[in-house]
Amino acid sequence: MWGRVRKSGARFLRSLRAEADTGKDRRTHNLFEAAAVYVSACAEDDQDQIDEAAGWVSPEALSFGVSELACRAVIALARERDESPQTVARSLLGLPAA
Repeated sequence: MWGRVRKSGARFLRSLRAEADTGKDRRTHNLFEAAAVYVSACAEDDQDQIDEAAGWVSPEALSFGVSELACRAVIALARERDESPQTVARSLLGLPAA
């Protein structure tokens, strides 16, 4: 737990430093953009991009965005495969069929 708190604090401080260093207006990112960048960075194992995206929104907003992205991805794959969302989700996680 303390590791998470420390990690979040470090991300927050890095984002403050980055804002101070640029000296220009930074555009704001919405939670869905942050979630998309975060998930794709996780898939590519790009820790710098993960940290950057995690600093764009609150951890709660990022969690919601990632959850929403997962739901939409499962629905899209289910339609594409002509399977139920539950079957697709279990398959993606390597779980046996229910």
